[in-house]
Amino acid sequence: MLQLPPLSLYIHIPWCVQKCPYCDFNSHGQHGELPQQAYVDALLADLAQDMDYVQGRQLHTIFIGGGTPSLFDAKQIERLLLGVQALIPFERDIEITMEANPGTLEHDDFSAYRAAGVTRLSIGVQSFAKDKLNLLGRIHDQNEAVVAAQKAKEADYLSFNLDLMHGLPNQSFSEAMHDIDTAVSLAPPHLSWYQLTIEPNTLFHSKPPQLPDDEDLWQIYQQGQQKLAALGYEQYEISAYAKPGFQCRHNLNYWQFGDYLGIGCGAHGKITLMDETSVIRTVKIKHPKGYLASAETALSANKSHEASPSTANKANHFAASVTPILSEDMGLEYLMNRLRLMTPIPKTEFEQRTGQAHSSLDIGMAKAESRGLITQDETHWQLTSKGHMFVNDILSQFLD
Repeated sequence: MLQLPPLSLYIHIPWCVQKCPYCDFNSHGQHGELPQQAYVDALLADLAQDMDYVQGRQLHTIFIGGGTPSLFDAKQIERLLLGVQALIPFERDIEITMEANPGTLEHDDFSAYRAAGVTRLSIGVQSFAKDKLNLLGRIHDQNEAVVAAQKAKEADYLSFNLDLMHGLPNQSFSEAMHDIDTAVSLAPPHLSWYQLTIEPNTLFHSKPPQLPDDEDLWQIYQQGQQKLAALGYEQYEISAYAKPGFQCRHNLNYWQFGDYLGIGCGAHGKITLMDETSVIRTVKIKHPKGYLASAETALSANKSHEASPSTANKANHFAASVTPILSEDMGLEYLMNRLRLMTPIPKTEFEQRTGQAHSSLDIGMAKAESRGLITQDETHWQLTSKGHMFVNDILSQFLD
Protein backbone atom coordinates (compact mmCIF):
# COMPACT_ATOMS: atom_id res chain seq x y z
CA MET A 1 0.00 0.00 0.00
CA LEU A 2 1.33 3.45 -0.95
CA GLN A 3 2.54 5.43 2.07
CA LEU A 4 3.93 8.94 2.51
CA PRO A 5 7.72 8.72 2.80
CA PRO A 6 9.98 11.23 4.60
CA LEU A 7 10.16 14.68 2.99
CA SER A 8 13.42 16.39 2.02
CA LEU A 9 14.13 19.73 0.34
CA TYR A 10 16.70 20.43 -2.35
CA ILE A 11 17.65 24.09 -2.92
CA HIS A 12 19.63 24.98 -6.05
CA ILE A 13 21.91 28.02 -6.23
CA PRO A 14 23.18 28.04 -9.82
CA TRP A 15 26.17 30.40 -9.86
CA CYS A 16 29.87 29.51 -9.92
CA VAL A 17 32.96 31.66 -10.30
CA GLN A 18 33.52 29.80 -13.57
CA LYS A 19 32.18 26.68 -15.30
CA CYS A 20 34.38 23.59 -14.86
CA PRO A 21 35.11 21.68 -18.10
CA TYR A 22 33.67 18.39 -16.76
CA CYS A 23 30.48 19.84 -15.20
CA ASP A 24 27.06 19.11 -16.71
CA PHE A 25 25.05 20.53 -13.81
CA ASN A 26 22.82 23.58 -14.22
CA SER A 27 25.46 26.15 -13.31
CA HIS A 28 26.36 29.57 -14.66
CA GLY A 29 29.55 31.62 -14.39
CA GLN A 30 29.33 34.65 -12.12
CA HIS A 31 29.23 37.97 -13.95
CA GLY A 32 29.15 40.92 -11.61
CA GLU A 33 27.37 41.03 -8.27
CA LEU A 34 25.02 38.16 -7.53
CA PRO A 35 21.31 38.95 -6.88
CA GLN A 36 21.43 37.28 -3.48
CA GLN A 37 18.45 38.96 -1.86
CA ALA A 38 16.24 38.69 -4.94
CA TYR A 39 17.14 35.03 -5.40
CA VAL A 40 16.39 34.13 -1.78
CA ASP A 41 13.05 35.93 -2.15
CA ALA A 42 12.41 33.86 -5.28
CA LEU A 43 13.32 30.59 -3.54
CA LEU A 44 10.86 31.26 -0.73
CA ALA A 45 8.12 32.23 -3.20
CA ASP A 46 8.85 29.03 -5.10
CA LEU A 47 8.53 26.95 -1.94
CA ALA A 48 5.29 28.70 -0.99
CA GLN A 49 3.78 27.55 -4.28
CA ASP A 50 4.72 23.93 -3.50
CA MET A 51 3.03 23.82 -0.11
CA ASP A 52 0.26 21.43 -1.20
CA TYR A 53 2.98 18.82 -1.73
CA VAL A 54 3.99 18.88 1.95
CA GLN A 55 0.83 17.04 3.11
CA GLY A 56 1.37 17.63 6.80
CA ARG A 57 4.98 16.44 6.95
CA GLN A 58 8.02 18.00 8.61
CA LEU A 59 11.29 18.44 6.72
CA HIS A 60 13.64 15.51 7.23
CA THR A 61 16.70 16.99 5.47
CA ILE A 62 17.74 20.02 3.41
CA PHE A 63 20.51 20.09 0.80
CA ILE A 64 21.74 23.41 -0.63
CA GLY A 65 23.58 22.57 -3.85
CA GLY A 66 24.76 24.21 -6.99
CA GLY A 67 26.60 25.77 -8.60
CA THR A 68 28.50 27.09 -5.61
CA PRO A 69 26.19 27.98 -2.68
CA SER A 70 29.15 29.34 -0.68
CA LEU A 71 29.14 32.35 -3.03
CA PHE A 72 26.12 33.50 -0.98
CA ASP A 73 26.93 35.11 2.34
CA ALA A 74 25.90 33.55 5.63
CA LYS A 75 23.23 36.19 6.34
CA GLN A 76 21.34 35.26 3.17
CA ILE A 77 21.66 31.54 3.94
CA GLU A 78 20.26 32.21 7.41
CA ARG A 79 17.38 34.25 5.96
CA LEU A 80 16.67 31.43 3.53
CA LEU A 81 16.60 28.73 6.23
CA LEU A 82 14.44 30.82 8.55
CA GLY A 83 12.03 31.44 5.69
CA VAL A 84 11.87 27.72 4.89
CA GLN A 85 11.21 26.86 8.53
CA ALA A 86 8.40 29.43 8.68
CA LEU A 87 6.68 27.52 5.86
CA ILE A 88 7.50 23.91 6.81
CA PRO A 89 8.39 22.75 10.35
CA PHE A 90 11.76 21.04 10.77
CA GLU A 91 12.25 17.65 12.37
CA ARG A 92 14.13 18.03 15.64
CA ASP A 93 17.36 16.49 14.31
CA ILE A 94 17.14 17.84 10.75
CA GLU A 95 20.28 17.47 8.60
CA ILE A 96 21.07 20.65 6.63
CA THR A 97 23.92 20.28 4.12
CA MET A 98 25.52 23.06 2.07
CA GLU A 99 28.02 22.57 -0.74
CA ALA A 100 31.15 24.70 -0.61
CA ASN A 101 34.26 25.06 -2.72
CA PRO A 102 37.63 25.86 -1.09
CA GLY A 103 38.34 28.60 -3.65
CA THR A 104 35.16 30.57 -2.90
CA LEU A 105 34.53 30.04 0.79
CA GLU A 106 36.16 32.59 3.07
CA HIS A 107 37.50 30.36 5.82
CA ASP A 108 36.50 32.83 8.54
CA ASP A 109 32.89 32.28 7.40
CA PHE A 110 32.75 28.59 8.24
CA SER A 111 31.46 29.38 11.72
CA ALA A 112 29.00 31.91 10.26
CA TYR A 113 27.36 29.29 8.04
CA ARG A 114 27.20 26.97 11.04
CA ALA A 115 25.51 29.73 13.06
CA ALA A 116 23.12 30.30 10.14
CA GLY A 117 21.76 26.79 10.65
CA VAL A 118 23.89 24.62 8.33
CA THR A 119 24.78 21.38 10.14
CA ARG A 120 26.86 19.65 7.46
CA LEU A 121 29.30 20.83 4.77
CA SER A 122 30.15 19.11 1.49
CA ILE A 123 33.48 20.47 0.25
CA GLY A 124 34.34 20.12 -3.44
CA VAL A 125 38.02 19.19 -3.29
CA GLN A 126 38.17 16.84 -6.35
CA SER A 127 41.97 16.38 -6.02
CA PHE A 128 44.97 17.45 -3.95
CA ALA A 129 47.33 17.57 -6.96
CA LYS A 130 48.03 20.99 -8.46
CA ASP A 131 48.20 19.82 -12.08
CA LYS A 132 44.95 17.86 -11.78
CA LEU A 133 43.13 20.83 -10.23
CA ASN A 134 44.32 23.00 -13.12
CA LEU A 135 43.11 20.47 -15.70
CA LEU A 136 39.72 20.28 -13.94
CA GLY A 137 39.36 24.07 -14.02
CA ARG A 138 39.25 24.36 -10.24
CA ILE A 139 40.07 27.78 -8.79
CA HIS A 140 41.58 26.48 -5.53
CA ASP A 141 44.94 24.88 -4.87
CA GLN A 142 45.82 21.86 -2.76
CA ASN A 143 46.69 23.96 0.29
CA GLU A 144 43.31 25.71 0.26
CA ALA A 145 41.61 22.32 0.13
CA VAL A 146 43.50 21.13 3.21
CA VAL A 147 42.76 24.34 5.11
CA ALA A 148 39.06 24.14 4.18
CA ALA A 149 38.75 20.67 5.74
CA GLN A 150 40.63 21.78 8.86
CA LYS A 151 38.38 24.83 9.25
CA ALA A 152 35.27 22.69 8.83
CA LYS A 153 36.35 20.62 11.84
CA GLU A 154 37.10 23.72 13.90
CA ALA A 155 33.66 25.22 13.13
CA ASP A 156 31.98 22.29 14.92
CA TYR A 157 29.82 20.98 12.10
CA LEU A 158 28.01 17.77 12.97
CA SER A 159 29.61 16.24 9.87
CA PHE A 160 31.43 17.20 6.71
CA ASN A 161 32.11 15.53 3.38
CA LEU A 162 35.08 15.76 1.06
CA ASP A 163 34.22 15.30 -2.62
CA LEU A 164 37.03 13.47 -4.43
CA MET A 165 37.39 12.22 -8.02
CA HIS A 166 39.57 9.50 -9.51
CA GLY A 167 40.37 8.50 -13.07
CA LEU A 168 41.50 12.06 -13.77
CA PRO A 169 43.43 13.13 -16.90
CA ASN A 170 46.87 11.46 -16.91
CA GLN A 171 46.35 10.27 -13.32
CA SER A 172 48.61 7.45 -12.18
CA PHE A 173 47.73 4.81 -9.60
CA SER A 174 50.08 6.37 -7.04
CA GLU A 175 48.55 9.83 -7.58
CA ALA A 176 45.05 8.48 -7.01
CA MET A 177 46.14 6.71 -3.81
CA HIS A 178 47.89 9.89 -2.62
CA ASP A 179 44.60 11.79 -2.99
CA ILE A 180 42.85 9.22 -0.79
CA ASP A 181 45.65 9.28 1.80
CA THR A 182 45.56 13.07 1.96
CA ALA A 183 41.77 13.14 2.25
CA VAL A 184 41.54 10.60 5.08
CA SER A 185 44.40 12.31 6.95
CA LEU A 186 41.97 15.21 7.39
CA ALA A 187 39.50 12.85 9.12
CA PRO A 188 36.27 13.65 7.23
CA PRO A 189 33.34 11.64 8.62
CA HIS A 190 32.11 11.22 5.01
CA LEU A 191 33.91 10.85 1.70
CA SER A 192 32.42 10.93 -1.80
CA TRP A 193 34.88 9.13 -4.11
CA TYR A 194 33.88 8.58 -7.70
CA GLN A 195 35.28 8.26 -11.19
CA LEU A 196 35.37 11.21 -13.57
CA THR A 197 32.99 10.60 -16.45
CA ILE A 198 32.81 12.59 -19.66
CA GLU A 199 29.29 13.98 -19.99
CA PRO A 200 27.59 15.49 -23.06
CA ASN A 201 27.40 19.27 -23.30
CA THR A 202 30.70 19.79 -21.45
CA LEU A 203 34.04 21.14 -22.63
CA PHE A 204 35.64 17.76 -21.91
CA HIS A 205 33.11 16.15 -24.26
CA SER A 206 34.07 18.42 -27.15
CA LYS A 207 37.79 18.25 -26.30
CA PRO A 208 38.32 14.93 -24.48
CA PRO A 209 41.36 14.72 -22.20
CA GLN A 210 43.62 11.68 -21.97
CA LEU A 211 42.16 9.46 -19.24
CA PRO A 212 43.70 6.36 -17.63
CA ASP A 213 43.00 3.10 -19.50
CA ASP A 214 40.51 0.53 -18.21
CA GLU A 215 43.15 -1.60 -16.50
CA ASP A 216 44.50 1.37 -14.55
CA LEU A 217 40.97 2.51 -13.68
CA TRP A 218 40.13 -0.93 -12.30
CA GLN A 219 43.32 -1.02 -10.22
CA ILE A 220 42.58 2.45 -8.78
CA TYR A 221 38.99 1.49 -7.94
CA GLN A 222 39.79 -1.90 -6.43
CA GLN A 223 42.75 -0.75 -4.33
CA GLY A 224 41.00 2.48 -3.33
CA GLN A 225 38.01 0.56 -2.00
CA GLN A 226 40.28 -1.74 0.01
CA LYS A 227 42.19 1.22 1.42
CA LEU A 228 39.04 3.05 2.50
CA ALA A 229 37.59 -0.07 4.10
CA ALA A 230 40.81 -0.64 6.04
CA LEU A 231 40.62 2.95 7.31
CA GLY A 232 37.09 2.46 8.67
CA TYR A 233 35.04 3.99 5.83
CA GLU A 234 32.01 1.85 5.00
CA GLN A 235 30.79 1.97 1.41
CA TYR A 236 27.04 2.43 1.79
CA GLU A 237 26.33 3.71 -1.72
CA ILE A 238 28.04 3.33 -5.11
CA SER A 239 30.20 6.43 -4.63
CA ALA A 240 29.76 7.27 -0.91
CA TYR A 241 31.83 6.13 2.08
CA ALA A 242 31.26 7.05 5.71
CA LYS A 243 32.35 6.36 9.23
CA PRO A 244 29.59 4.56 11.20
CA GLY A 245 26.63 6.86 11.82
CA PHE A 246 27.73 9.54 9.33
CA GLN A 247 25.91 8.51 6.16
CA CYS A 248 24.29 11.42 4.31
CA ARG A 249 20.62 11.20 5.30
CA HIS A 250 19.55 13.44 2.43
CA ASN A 251 21.06 11.16 -0.20
CA LEU A 252 19.72 8.08 1.57
CA ASN A 253 16.23 9.52 1.19
CA TYR A 254 16.84 9.97 -2.56
CA TRP A 255 18.01 6.40 -3.06
CA GLN A 256 15.24 4.92 -0.88
CA PHE A 257 12.70 6.59 -3.19
CA GLY A 258 11.67 9.12 -0.58
CA ASP A 259 10.04 12.45 -1.42
CA TYR A 260 11.85 15.71 -2.02
CA LEU A 261 10.77 19.17 -3.01
CA GLY A 262 13.08 20.96 -5.43
CA ILE A 263 13.30 24.76 -5.49
CA GLY A 264 15.63 27.00 -7.47
CA CYS A 265 16.76 27.13 -11.10
CA GLY A 266 16.24 23.76 -12.79
CA ALA A 267 15.64 21.97 -9.47
CA HIS A 268 14.00 18.54 -9.64
CA GLY A 269 11.49 17.13 -7.17
CA LYS A 270 9.73 13.80 -6.58
CA ILE A 271 6.45 13.81 -4.66
CA THR A 272 3.92 11.18 -3.56
CA LEU A 273 0.33 12.46 -3.83
CA MET A 274 -1.82 10.48 -1.44
CA ASP A 275 -5.12 12.03 -2.58
CA GLU A 276 -4.41 10.82 -6.11
CA THR A 277 -2.44 7.69 -5.12
CA SER A 278 0.24 8.70 -7.60
CA VAL A 279 3.84 9.88 -7.75
CA ILE A 280 5.00 12.89 -9.77
CA ARG A 281 8.27 14.47 -10.80
CA THR A 282 8.64 18.25 -10.92
CA VAL A 283 11.20 20.47 -12.67
CA LYS A 284 11.59 24.20 -12.16
CA ILE A 285 12.51 26.89 -14.72
CA LYS A 286 16.18 26.40 -15.57
CA HIS A 287 17.74 29.77 -16.41
CA PRO A 288 18.27 32.39 -13.67
CA LYS A 289 16.75 35.22 -15.73
CA GLY A 290 13.56 33.30 -16.41
CA TYR A 291 13.40 32.03 -12.84
CA LEU A 292 13.77 35.52 -11.33
CA ALA A 293 11.21 36.91 -13.78
CA SER A 294 8.77 34.20 -12.64
CA ALA A 295 9.41 35.26 -9.06
CA GLU A 296 8.32 38.78 -9.87
CA THR A 297 5.11 37.42 -11.39
CA ALA A 298 4.46 35.16 -8.40
CA LEU A 299 5.14 37.88 -5.84
CA SER A 300 2.93 40.32 -7.74
CA ALA A 301 0.14 37.73 -7.86
CA ASN A 302 0.43 37.15 -4.12
CA LYS A 303 0.20 40.87 -3.39
CA SER A 304 -2.95 41.17 -5.48
CA HIS A 305 -4.48 38.11 -3.78
CA GLU A 306 -4.55 36.15 -7.01
CA ALA A 307 -2.74 33.29 -5.26
CA SER A 308 -2.50 31.92 -1.74
CA PRO A 309 -0.48 29.13 -0.08
CA SER A 310 -3.42 26.74 -0.37
CA THR A 311 -3.70 27.20 -4.14
CA ALA A 312 -0.11 28.04 -5.02
CA ASN A 313 0.84 24.80 -6.74
CA LYS A 314 -2.29 24.96 -8.92
CA ALA A 315 -0.86 28.05 -10.66
CA ASN A 316 2.84 27.44 -10.14
CA HIS A 317 4.82 30.23 -11.77
CA PHE A 318 8.14 28.40 -11.30
CA ALA A 319 7.24 24.99 -12.77
CA ALA A 320 8.78 23.97 -16.07
CA SER A 321 7.08 20.57 -15.93
CA VAL A 322 5.04 18.30 -13.66
CA THR A 323 5.04 14.70 -14.87
CA PRO A 324 3.39 11.61 -13.36
CA ILE A 325 5.43 8.42 -13.06
CA LEU A 326 3.39 5.87 -14.98
CA SER A 327 2.31 2.76 -13.10
CA GLU A 328 4.18 0.50 -15.52
CA ASP A 329 7.40 2.48 -14.91
CA MET A 330 7.17 2.65 -11.13
CA GLY A 331 9.11 -0.52 -10.35
CA LEU A 332 12.01 0.42 -12.61
CA GLU A 333 12.08 3.98 -11.27
CA TYR A 334 12.31 2.63 -7.73
CA LEU A 335 15.11 0.21 -8.62
CA MET A 336 17.11 2.83 -10.51
CA ASN A 337 17.40 4.66 -7.21
CA ARG A 338 17.46 1.85 -4.65
CA LEU A 339 20.13 -0.23 -6.38
CA ARG A 340 22.70 2.47 -5.64
CA LEU A 341 22.66 1.43 -1.98
CA MET A 342 24.65 -1.52 -0.66
CA THR A 343 22.02 -2.61 1.89
CA PRO A 344 19.34 -5.29 1.34
CA ILE A 345 16.08 -4.06 -0.20
CA PRO A 346 13.01 -4.69 1.98
CA LYS A 347 10.08 -5.86 -0.10
CA THR A 348 7.77 -3.88 2.20
CA GLU A 349 9.70 -0.69 1.33
CA PHE A 350 9.07 -1.32 -2.35
CA GLU A 351 5.33 -1.65 -1.71
CA GLN A 352 5.14 1.43 0.53
CA ARG A 353 7.06 3.68 -1.89
CA THR A 354 5.45 2.49 -5.13
CA GLY A 355 1.98 1.29 -4.13
CA GLN A 356 2.60 -1.96 -6.01
CA ALA A 357 2.87 -5.55 -4.84
CA HIS A 358 6.45 -6.81 -4.63
CA SER A 359 5.35 -9.75 -6.75
CA SER A 360 5.27 -7.36 -9.72
CA LEU A 361 9.06 -7.70 -9.80
CA ASP A 362 9.09 -11.50 -9.60
CA ILE A 363 9.90 -12.19 -13.26
CA GLY A 364 12.73 -9.66 -13.48
CA MET A 365 14.19 -10.68 -10.11
CA ALA A 366 14.11 -14.34 -11.11
CA LYS A 367 16.13 -13.49 -14.23
CA ALA A 368 18.63 -11.50 -12.18
CA GLU A 369 18.89 -14.31 -9.62
CA SER A 370 19.58 -16.89 -12.33
CA ARG A 371 22.52 -14.76 -13.48
CA GLY A 372 23.96 -14.52 -9.98
CA LEU A 373 23.19 -10.81 -9.64
CA ILE A 374 20.86 -11.01 -6.64
CA THR A 375 19.72 -13.33 -3.89
CA GLN A 376 16.31 -13.14 -2.25
CA ASP A 377 14.19 -14.51 0.57
CA GLU A 378 10.63 -13.86 1.72
CA THR A 379 11.36 -10.35 2.99
CA HIS A 380 14.36 -8.92 1.07
CA TRP A 381 16.27 -8.73 -2.19
CA GLN A 382 20.05 -8.48 -1.89
CA LEU A 383 22.59 -7.67 -4.59
CA THR A 384 25.54 -10.03 -4.80
CA SER A 385 29.11 -8.76 -5.23
CA LYS A 386 28.66 -9.36 -8.96
CA GLY A 387 25.33 -7.52 -8.86
CA HIS A 388 26.92 -4.40 -7.37
CA MET A 389 29.35 -4.37 -10.29
CA PHE A 390 26.65 -4.85 -12.94
CA VAL A 391 23.66 -2.80 -11.77
CA ASN A 392 22.69 -1.91 -15.33
CA ASP A 393 22.43 -5.63 -16.11
CA ILE A 394 19.91 -6.00 -13.27
CA LEU A 395 17.85 -3.08 -14.55
CA SER A 396 17.85 -4.57 -18.05
CA GLN A 397 15.97 -7.60 -16.73
CA PHE A 398 12.93 -5.34 -16.27
CA LEU A 399 12.95 -3.85 -19.79
CA ASP A 400 11.92 -6.95 -21.76
